[in-house]
Amino acid sequence: MTTDQNTPDQPQHPEDGGRLNRAGTEDTPPPEEIEGETAQREADVASLVGAQTRDIAEVPAVELINTVAVHLMSAAAVKTGLADGPDAAGLKDLDEARKLITALAGLVTAAAPEVGSTHAAPLRDGVRSLQLAFREESIIQDPPGKGPGEKFTGAVN
Repeated sequence: MTTDQNTPDQPQHPEDGGRLNRAGTEDTPPPEEIEGETAQREADVASLVGAQTRDIAEVPAVELINTVAVHLMSAAAVKTGLADGPDAAGLKDLDEARKLITALAGLVTAAAPEVGSTHAAPLRDGVRSLQLAFREESIIQDPPGKGPGEKFTGAVN
């Protein structure tokens, strides 16, 4: 008894309802169907990008600067070894932490006059705390003023 490839009892592909052939692989849809799906996906992506562009335009600069700074600060803390959890030591990477702290220090120093002391003070404190934690975790100590971000913030003791 032979079965036709398109019998109704064949399993359906779970993602899009396409039929599987005897080898268990999906039959290729016709080119016009692929083109239609591609065009729809491109339209969906364009719609999402447009929505994100409108959303970001409504966010005040101070909030964006603070958000970026907090992300850099969080990443630097993890890479410095300040993460919680059993895998914290495995996440520690002082080379990466140095880059993140330096970028954070540059951002905070450059943005401080624009965001005002209310927003800049906690960010400066966070940078300083990360610089001190980095110094504590480092096996080879940087000379004063040569630690991560210290070219922007001055020497940290």
